[in-house]
Amino acid sequence: MKRDQWGGNIGFVLAAAGSAIGLGNLWKFPYVAWENKGGSFVFVYLLCIFLIGMPIMISEILIGRRAQASSVPAFTQLGFKRWRFVGWLGVLAGLIILSFYSVIAGWSISSFIQCMSWSINGYETPGDTAFNQFLSNGPFQVGLSLIFSTLTALIVVGGISKGIEKATKILMPGLFIVMLILVIRSVFLPGFGDAMTFLFKPDFRQFSPQFVLVALGQAFFTLSLGMGCMITYGSYMPRKSSIVNAAISIVVLDTLIALLACVIMYSIVFSSPALLSQLEAGGGKSSIGMLFVTIPNLFYTELAGGAVLAPLFYVLVGFAALSSTISLLEVLVALLVDRLNYTRLKSTILAAGSTYVLTLFSALSLGAVDFLSKWKVFGQAKDSIGFALNKTLLANKAGVLALLDHVAANWFLPMGGLFITVFVGWILPKSLSIEEFGLVKQNGQPRFVYKLWLFLVRFLAPLAILWIIYSVFAGHDFS
Repeated sequence: MKRDQWGGNIGFVLAAAGSAIGLGNLWKFPYVAWENKGGSFVFVYLLCIFLIGMPIMISEILIGRRAQASSVPAFTQLGFKRWRFVGWLGVLAGLIILSFYSVIAGWSISSFIQCMSWSINGYETPGDTAFNQFLSNGPFQVGLSLIFSTLTALIVVGGISKGIEKATKILMPGLFIVMLILVIRSVFLPGFGDAMTFLFKPDFRQFSPQFVLVALGQAFFTLSLGMGCMITYGSYMPRKSSIVNAAISIVVLDTLIALLACVIMYSIVFSSPALLSQLEAGGGKSSIGMLFVTIPNLFYTELAGGAVLAPLFYVLVGFAALSSTISLLEVLVALLVDRLNYTRLKSTILAAGSTYVLTLFSALSLGAVDFLSKWKVFGQAKDSIGFALNKTLLANKAGVLALLDHVAANWFLPMGGLFITVFVGWILPKSLSIEEFGLVKQNGQPRFVYKLWLFLVRFLAPLAILWIIYSVFAGHDFS
C-alpha cells in the first residue's frame, strides 16, 4: 500500500512546527528566560538551538524520509536492525509524555470556559487555593483530559493528508493570528519598551555557565527531539522537499513563537509594578502557576480589553497543545500501522485507548488520589537505598505526573537524542545522508552545509547531550 504523504512542504513544516510549538513555548520558555536574566540567556539559547537542536532535527527527519517508515521500523529499513532500540526509546518517551501532556492540555479548555464566564459575569480573583482545588478535582481532571485525548484521536484517525495536515493548516495559522493580536496589544502597554530591552539587550556581565546548560536543555526539548515525532513526520515527507530548508523553517517558527510569548508576558509584567516587584524579589509562581493563575489575573486587572484577550489567549494555548498531542499520538499510530499492518482506525483506537489508561493515573495524581499523588518509585523510606535512588535518578519527585515528566525529560529524551547523533553521525553511511541532503557539487563532493551539519552531529551535539545527562546525575532537573 502506498505510504501517505504531506501535500507539500508547507504542510510538513506546519505540522512539524506544530509538534515543536507546544505549551513549553508559552509557559516554560518565558519562565526560564526570566529566571536567567533575559537577553543574555536568549542570545545563548539562539546559538544552542541552531548549533545543537537543528542538526539533531535534520538527523531525525533524514532517518524517517530515507526509511519511509516510522521510528522503530525505520532502523530495520535502513539495514540496522540492532538499532531499533533507539526507535523504541522514542516511542516510550512519546507515550509517557502524551499521557501526562493531555492532562495539562485539558486545562486550556477549563481556562477558556472560566475566562468566558469572567468576561460575561465579571472577574473574581481565584487565587492559589482555587487552582489547587481544581487540580485535586479528580472527575474534572479525568473529563478534561478525555476531551482533549478524543480531539487528538479524531484528527489523527483521518491520516496525514486528510487529517493531520488539514488540522494543522487551521491550527497553526489560527495560533499565529491570535499571537499577533496579543503582540499588537502588548505594543501599547507602558511596559513594552522595558520588556523589549530585557529580552533583546544582553548584559554579559550577568553571564554564567549555568545559562549555557539551561539554554542547551531548553533548545533540545523545545523541538520535539528524541521522541520519534520528527522521524515519523519525516517518513511522510516528499522526496522533492528540502530537509534543510524545512528544518530551518521549523526552528525559526518555534523560536519566533517562544520569543513572542515572552514579549506578551513581559510587557504585562513590566506594566504591573506590584507583580514586577514580587518577581524581582523571587516571589514568583512556578511556570504552570504563571500560565494558569497569574496571567488570567493580569489580563483582567491590568489590561484594557483583557475580557476579550484572555479567552483568546487560552485558544492560543489550546491550539499549541493540540498540535503537539497530534504528533505524539501519530508516533504510536504509525508504529502499529507499519509494524502490525493494522488499519489506521484500529491503530488509533488502540493507541489512544492504551495511552489514556496511563493518562488516568496522571490526572488523579494531582491531589484526587492520595496514593498516586505521593507515590515514589523506590519507596518512601528516608534511610534506605530506595531514598538514594529516588534522589539521584528522580530528584526525589513524588506523584505519577511529576515522575513521568521527570523520567521523560531527564532520561528518555536525552538518551534518545544521543543515540540519534551517534547513529547518523557515525553508523549511517555518508552516501545515504549526502543523497538525502541533495547538496552535492558538480564534482561529486558535498557542499559546506553538509560538512558543517556532519561536524555538529558527530562532535558538538553528542558532547552537549552528554553534558545534559551528566548534569542530571549532578542534580539538575530539566522537567
